[in-house]
Amino acid sequence: MDPLLDPTTGDYTGSTTNTLANAVYLRLMTPLGGWWANPNFGSRLHLLTRSKDTNQIDLLACQYAEQALAPIRQDGRARRISVDAQRPNNGQLLLLIEVEETGGQIRNFQHHVRIA
Repeated sequence: MDPLLDPTTGDYTGSTTNTLANAVYLRLMTPLGGWWANPNFGSRLHLLTRSKDTNQIDLLACQYAEQALAPIRQDGRARRISVDAQRPNNGQLLLLIEVEETGGQIRNFQHHVRIA
């Protein structure tokens, strides 16, 4: 069990988790190459911060998230990871992430990406 991180603040919540919540959060929030111990850790989602709000951004954000989360599947912690995007028209993109853990449990996560 790991201490659970709050995705809205990045702080510990005071509770623990036995899911992949922290792994998903850290891989999406960390800029690719931003962690000294592993230059392949993280995502390129930060590059979208000043992008125009277009349909192409949805596809690009999904691709960036899938690339960042691929190691979780490759190291055997998840069977399947799917990412979908929604735009609530508030300058943010909402990524809906579904992770099927190796035990068969399906976990759903949301990640906000600031754009525009």
